[in-house]
Amino acid sequence: MEKPLRKGWTTGACAAAAATSAWRAVRLGAFMDPVSIALPRGDCPSFPLSRAERDGDAAIAGVIKDAGDDPDITHGAEIVVRVEPGPPGSGLIFRAGEGVGTVTLPGLPLAVGEPAINPGPRAQILDNMRAIAEPVDAVVIISIPGGETLARQTMNPRLGILGGLSVLGTTGIVMPYSCAAWIHSIHRGVDVARACGIEHLAGCTGKTSEDAVRRLHGLEERAMIDMGGFVGALLKYVRNHPVPRLTIGGGFAKLAKLAAGEMDLHSKAAAVDLDLLRRLLAELSEDAALREQAAQAATAAQILKIAGDLPLGDLVARRARETALAVLAGGVAVDVALFDRSGKLVGHAG
Repeated sequence: MEKPLRKGWTTGACAAAAATSAWRAVRLGAFMDPVSIALPRGDCPSFPLSRAERDGDAAIAGVIKDAGDDPDITHGAEIVVRVEPGPPGSGLIFRAGEGVGTVTLPGLPLAVGEPAINPGPRAQILDNMRAIAEPVDAVVIISIPGGETLARQTMNPRLGILGGLSVLGTTGIVMPYSCAAWIHSIHRGVDVARACGIEHLAGCTGKTSEDAVRRLHGLEERAMIDMGGFVGALLKYVRNHPVPRLTIGGGFAKLAKLAAGEMDLHSKAAAVDLDLLRRLLAELSEDAALREQAAQAATAAQILKIAGDLPLGDLVARRARETALAVLAGGVAVDVALFDRSGKLVGHAG
């Protein structure tokens, strides 16, 4: 019997724990270690401190992020929070320390120039500091050592978040393989592009298709949305936050899943419907030998190769486009582009 996957804690929850302990040291003279915090859904996790230091009137606390069994890029990173007392009536002021990014483009839920500490974590930090002592007049500086390097592997540079990572988390909990951070980045990518006046966006399943779509349509980098397999998350968000034009780009096999009506294109979520591809090929040719070859094929790529010059890719793209249009429910012009592993266009519709 497989062990259940272990949940973890968001960067925001770790920052809230460190800030709470540091605030207790500032106001009451001693850190809490371990430190328990309250999260929005009623969870009260406890965090051991990785550091607890005083610096004059300020206090510094650290927590090592445990993302559980989720493949989170920040798993094992240290979240360090420095809390300084602020002037009476100043409220809670947030600043970005080492490894935490700064917002440089409009469209995010934070103003340009603000540290990339999202509203959810800000509220968690304030609520838990209030439980220690009020009023909360303080400066909170969040650092993630090594965060600037880690951020290069995220979508932050494309979102205009420069200098480091974002402090994220709505619930405080990381559910294993929920990929919530990826979907969050898809949504923010749409927001930033819209705020920058970009009217043609492209959601792509990977680097090869992204490069090919940029060549096909001459799009700038901020127009590109790295959707991975989460085409449903992109389409549903664009339905409620429309743009004039949307391109969906991806590999032939991935978008064959969209043609079959799938909204999650990851291999763990859906397999390629080879029978659908065989039926579509049969619509294009009555050649019995060709159909027999397709019946023996084990992969989408093999069926595409068997199709040869027949426009199977265009037919699959057309079916995928119909799926996308049904989700968007009008108002957005859509085209779908399919590519092979080398980036060659093998199907296009719209």
